[in-house]
Amino acid sequence: MPPSTIVIGAGPAGLSAAYHLSKLGFPVTVLESDPQYVGGISRTVQFKGFHFDIGGHRFFSKSERIEALWREILPNDFLERPRSSRILYNGHFFAYPLKPMQALFDLGVFESVRCVLSYAYARLRPIRNPRSFEEWVTNEFGSRLYQIFFKTYTEKVWGMSCTDISADWAAQRIKGVSLFSAVMSALTPAALKGGTIKSLISTFRYPRLGPGMLWDACANAVREQGGTVTLGRTVVDLRYDEATRKWTVGHTAPSGDRQELSADHVISSAPLREIAQSLSPAPSATLTAAAKQLGYRDFLTVALVLKERERFADNWIYVHDSSVKVGRIQNFKSWSPEMVPDPSLTCYGLEYFCFEGDGLWTSTDTALIARASDELVKLGLADRDDVLEGCVVRQRKAYPVYDDAYATHVQTIRDELAERYPNLHLVGRNGMHKYNNQDHAMMTALLTAENIVAGQALHDPWRVNEDAEYHEEVGSNAGASGLRAVPTRVGVTQP
Repeated sequence: MPPSTIVIGAGPAGLSAAYHLSKLGFPVTVLESDPQYVGGISRTVQFKGFHFDIGGHRFFSKSERIEALWREILPNDFLERPRSSRILYNGHFFAYPLKPMQALFDLGVFESVRCVLSYAYARLRPIRNPRSFEEWVTNEFGSRLYQIFFKTYTEKVWGMSCTDISADWAAQRIKGVSLFSAVMSALTPAALKGGTIKSLISTFRYPRLGPGMLWDACANAVREQGGTVTLGRTVVDLRYDEATRKWTVGHTAPSGDRQELSADHVISSAPLREIAQSLSPAPSATLTAAAKQLGYRDFLTVALVLKERERFADNWIYVHDSSVKVGRIQNFKSWSPEMVPDPSLTCYGLEYFCFEGDGLWTSTDTALIARASDELVKLGLADRDDVLEGCVVRQRKAYPVYDDAYATHVQTIRDELAERYPNLHLVGRNGMHKYNNQDHAMMTALLTAENIVAGQALHDPWRVNEDAEYHEEVGSNAGASGLRAVPTRVGVTQP
């Protein structure tokens, strides 16, 4: 018999591993804690016939293997959709990524003069050896453009001051853009510019009814191939038997009863902090301490159903306004018209970035729907009578936090797991504590599954995202990287 595998988590990574193993006839069981949905953060939530995405997931990958897998799982239900994202500031929309010259024209004469003067001052008296995000961006754009287009949204997303975020992250995140180069580019004839021009992809693929449609199909395929996918199963402990070299995974069933499953391998896409503290025999105090230090950023989506007024057609907009808490607004009808059942209505998703347990997270659904409605009206994106109803979805551990010592903590955990708990495989964003894209989370799982099939370590899944350069660019040679930049504090170098 081929070795058996228990997969913890039915997100993109967990289901990709289960799909590959079951397709080759390897016994596999998936345990998912959500009682209703598969897909993890890539699930699609349904509310009275409306479908909405948790965070927005464009289907685009430089990996042909991942592209082929998407087509194999969902061959006939992808739409080609126009790509559009903009910044909302002071009632006006600005291009994203920011185009400095366009921004100056759209800001108006008075504000543009302020921006140009602050930029000139920054060029004449730059901050020497900038250490923070604020100092680096101010040097590049001037203090006024920094205040308008960088400070507010960055602090909303990450919950930390821009003065505490490292300049190294700014340099990685904001590349090849400066007000001077934009002005020179605008004044230079196209024939004289030369060089390779990179532009963002103009379209992307998207399942008709959201990304959850793909993962529902994937879960069904796993079952048809002989595997098992179960919902409402919360893992509570993982016990390794050195004598038999087998794992026993304890979990609660939907009834609340404790149940156990045994297997030769465990693949985990669950948060590394939780898995590391659920092991038996008990891990060392060093590993336990390292696991407890891993942090996460959470967020919640308030989905509002409104009368269709066609206020904006973007997939999403970034809200650069410190007077409201909302950071980003999804337009689910723009992702796919089929996600909204009535063409006279639309559905917006207002995203709030927070930490589990803070004031936003613990607010009642009623209070959050009221706040989202008020802020939508304040931003000029709806009239009071347009909002009909809404619902709230809370997403725990959406972003792994890269603090001063996270890399050391992760390495400590990895080293002990490899030595004491063989055949426990970590995959995906939360499983590896890596802020990666959906397609690269899938790749870590596929490589892990191939190692299990081969009975040896043919691949190192930890190398999938070593190159932090990843953009959806036409003509880019960035390759199959996928680690997205996460801020580090001043004085800390991101590995």
